[in-house]
Amino acid sequence: MNSSLFYLAASGMLCVLLWTPYILNRVFVWGIPAFASNYPSRKFPAEAPTISVWAERAQRAHLNMVETLPAFAAVVLAAYLTDANNSAVASWAAVFFWARIFHASVYILGVPYLRTPIYLISWAAVLMIGAQVVLR
Repeated sequence: MNSSLFYLAASGMLCVLLWTPYILNRVFVWGIPAFASNYPSRKFPAEAPTISVWAERAQRAHLNMVETLPAFAAVVLAAYLTDANNSAVASWAAVFFWARIFHASVYILGVPYLRTPIYLISWAAVLMIGAQVVLR
């Protein structure tokens, strides 16, 4: 498997796994019986138990990855299908993946001032891969 496709698959796995922290927090806060039912009460979500602040950040980190992954997948697959898949594409795919790992970590931990710059690195990586295809 080439490197860019490896990082695409790894990014997909990251996206799928990022829901785990906030779901586990909901299980802990709501309890297993309430969590396993369709909704904790008939008035849900108006009476939804409050989840931890870090779990809210984890959910937002997951949603951010859900929004970003399609663009990354599109440019990586376009590079692969148009034979624009070179070492630059592989390097930018790695940058995207590791930036997303750091983004999720910083977001969930609530580290100030780092989230946006790290996100912008992943955003730039998508643009650089796309440029390899478009400017080819």
